[in-house]
Amino acid sequence: MSLHAAPAGFDGPVRLPTEPPTWSSFLVPDLQPVPVLPVLGLVLAAAYVAGVARLRWGGRRWPWWQTLLFLSGCLLLVLITGTRAEAYGFEMFSVFMFQQLTLMIAIPPLLILGRPGTLFLRAVPHRGIGSHVLRAGLWGLRSAAGRVVLHPAVTVPLFLLAFYGLYFGPAADLLLASWAGHLSLEVAFLAIGVLFTAPVLSSDPLPRRHGHGLQIGEMFVEMAVHAFFGVIVIMAVAPMVPAFTHPPLSWGIDVMGDQAVAGALAWSYGELPALVVLLIVLRRWFRSDSQAARAKDLQIDRDGNPDLDAYNDYLRGLSSRSEGL
Repeated sequence: MSLHAAPAGFDGPVRLPTEPPTWSSFLVPDLQPVPVLPVLGLVLAAAYVAGVARLRWGGRRWPWWQTLLFLSGCLLLVLITGTRAEAYGFEMFSVFMFQQLTLMIAIPPLLILGRPGTLFLRAVPHRGIGSHVLRAGLWGLRSAAGRVVLHPAVTVPLFLLAFYGLYFGPAADLLLASWAGHLSLEVAFLAIGVLFTAPVLSSDPLPRRHGHGLQIGEMFVEMAVHAFFGVIVIMAVAPMVPAFTHPPLSWGIDVMGDQAVAGALAWSYGELPALVVLLIVLRRWFRSDSQAARAKDLQIDRDGNPDLDAYNDYLRGLSSRSEGL
């Protein structure tokens, strides 16, 4: 498949395919001239593997399934930004929406469930230069700034802006008209997804952790955002993003049909990862309540129940007074 330069008026180092998109062509390896996110995915994977290897060399174990989840997130990041899907995403709303949803709601849970923060704290040497790196990491995990950016008053509005604020105003067309703007949006999608998901799903030592009720509320907000946004896009009678209205003629793309596919993806694909995360949160809540109930039962078996004992004494006192009348 041959490539050609970006269309006139598009600012930045971009190469676009000349042939129409097909299911097979989306996954053809093809790095853009400046492959920032694919390199990021490879660097994250290499750093994680190095951390696991250091633990194993020291005789300590690390759960294999956490490694698998984190590396799956890195692989997914490379696949959606280091293949021809990235090139088609410069001109097709549906492909860009698939990338956005993947960056915001599919990749972050995989990375977070890999517990990279805990691996970092265990794998970094506690002596020499490693001690300075460890202190810097601990400062970041405990910082006041971290508490602010992980607060729902910050993460929920950011999540809403990534959909409604971006596409229902001029921001999308302005940013998507250049390579730098396109890349900045992809990076922002990934960052927002991590910030939104971390307080809900992470087991790492974070500066802020939400209760189970708040976690469930946030997931329902996320699911509602995708559903309503997807319906609005599907029902739109005019192109929403001018940047996606001029794909190469050789691709044979119906702009409005492609926009409807983007809405359908937001409505369907956007719900599935959120539902999985919601089920994980519900399972954790049930397990936490069960553990608390068992601990309370053990304490009662060991120390008795002061409240119940006091109530029984009260009833015996009433019975004694009634017998004396």
